[in-house]
Amino acid sequence: MSSNLRFGVFSIFMLISVLVFSSTFPAFTETFDPLPVREIAPGIYAFEGAIALMDHANEGGIANIGFIVGDDAVAVIDTGGSVLEGQRLRAAIQKTTDKPIRYIINTHEHPDHVFGNAAFIAPSITFVGHKDLPRSLAQRGQFYISAFRPIIGDDLIRDVKIIPPTLLVDIDKEMRLDLGNRIIGLRAWPIMHTDCDLTVFDEKTATLFTGDLVFFQHVPVVDGSLKGWLAAMDRLSAIPAKLAVPGHGEIGLNWPEALADERAYLQKLAKDLRGLIVKGDDVSEAAKLAGQSEAGKWQLFNDYNPRNATAGFAELEWE
Repeated sequence: MSSNLRFGVFSIFMLISVLVFSSTFPAFTETFDPLPVREIAPGIYAFEGAIALMDHANEGGIANIGFIVGDDAVAVIDTGGSVLEGQRLRAAIQKTTDKPIRYIINTHEHPDHVFGNAAFIAPSITFVGHKDLPRSLAQRGQFYISAFRPIIGDDLIRDVKIIPPTLLVDIDKEMRLDLGNRIIGLRAWPIMHTDCDLTVFDEKTATLFTGDLVFFQHVPVVDGSLKGWLAAMDRLSAIPAKLAVPGHGEIGLNWPEALADERAYLQKLAKDLRGLIVKGDDVSEAAKLAGQSEAGKWQLFNDYNPRNATAGFAELEWE
């Protein structure tokens, strides 16, 4: 074989290898504007999402997301509402530390928390979640992609991939991960905000990433069980944290004070719904009336309270 022919065969082989590799793992050579994360405790970084509905203008960036830096590795807690937001989060991590990313921890299945996952696909990274998260993603993932395509736009949705976790946390069990002189505790919860909620607790700084088990300023959203959420409040508040990063709203809150407004809203919603059920009112009346005394305390109230009331009514009418 002539040297020119050998070179040509080698070139074709290398081109095929590059194409196959790039179709499997995303390239990270492109430069992205880092998310403006804030260090709320030593080694604990968080980005405060907009209190808004997901749209193209905010890049889907409405959830609080962040990362924890240990001596050996980094754990990411949620990746945002688009691959672009995930790439910007990755850029923020690379700007902050040269430690490798070892874990992507998803606190539940909602798009604003998992649509950025594809920015972190790599052989060295493990995706972690509640034991029921794979099932929830399998049931809803493709629907979420279709539903949010017209909302955030083709350019933000086309690279989204539904990536289930491979390291799973059992309900009411704690998994402890070591990032190098830094232990984080992961706990999977029974049905509350969703059926696959997970919290992340950094033992070193007593900082708790609550996912959407805690909303602050943004009205809570019931996509799981109103009764289950209220029933678990005392156990949630008993976590020995000092600071909290809620799923939505101001980050770096004092704990457990951060729970107070949410608990009051959910209790009021349940009380109103039970009263309406006793009166014989139907679900349409409940959607209009339940929880209305809380309206002035929450942003996006009219977007979510009617659906919370509808879901809660369906659950409580069978008591």
